[in-house]
Amino acid sequence: MSRGCRSAARGPLLCFEGWIAGLGTCSGTRVVLGHWQQSPFGPFSDVMLERAEGERLLLAPTRETAEFIGGTYVFDTVRVVPVRVGVVDGTWTVTAGPLELRFVTGRRGLLGLLLRAVPGALARRPAWSALMDWPARMLLPGVRTRGSAGADRREWYGARDLQPIRAVSAFFAGADLGSAAPVEPPVRFGFGSVPRKPSLTRVTTTVALGPEGRIAEGSKSRCGK
Repeated sequence: MSRGCRSAARGPLLCFEGWIAGLGTCSGTRVVLGHWQQSPFGPFSDVMLERAEGERLLLAPTRETAEFIGGTYVFDTVRVVPVRVGVVDGTWTVTAGPLELRFVTGRRGLLGLLLRAVPGALARRPAWSALMDWPARMLLPGVRTRGSAGADRREWYGARDLQPIRAVSAFFAGADLGSAAPVEPPVRFGFGSVPRKPSLTRVTTTVALGPEGRIAEGSKSRCGK
C-alpha cells in the first residue's frame, strides 16, 4: 500500500505493529496495554482500563495519540500521561500515570507456535484478518479480528504470536489491584475484547479512516512494508 493510498469509499490505511497485553485482576479492573514499535505516530505505548464499576479509562502519552485512540474506541475518561514500558527476559514493567504494572509471560502453547509461523506480509493484509475472524471467535471467545470503530473507521487485527501471562503485580493510584484473573466480563472499548485468559499477543493492526479521514502532515500511512 503506497503512502496516502485511498479507496473510493475510505481514507488512508494506518498500520500499527507491536504487542497487545490483556489481563484481568482480582479487584475487577481489566487492563489492555498497547505497545507499538511502529505506528503513524512513531513508537509509543498506551493503556486502556475498565474498572470494576464500569468506568473506561484511556492513558495515552500525547494529545495526538489520545485524540486518535479516543476517536477510534469508547472511553469515559481520557488522560494524557507519560507511559513507559520496559521488557527484560519476558518480564514487562509498565508505568502510566496512576498505574504501575508488572507481568511475566509464560511458555507458548500450540496456538502461539502456529501464529509465529504466519508470515508478516500475510498478517498485514486485511483480507487475512477477515478470513481469521471466525476461527478467532471459536478459539478465543470475545475476540474479533475485524469490525467497525468510531469516526466511521474500520479495523483489522493480524496476530503473529500469543503468549500466556503468568504473574501479575498491579497498582492503581497506590491501591493493589490484586493478582491475575480472567478478563471477565469482556472489556467494552470497541467491537471486540482481548482473550479471556491473560495473554500477550503480537499484532499488526490496520485502521481504515472514514471517507473524510485525515492524518497529520508527515505521518506514515504505508501498510504492507
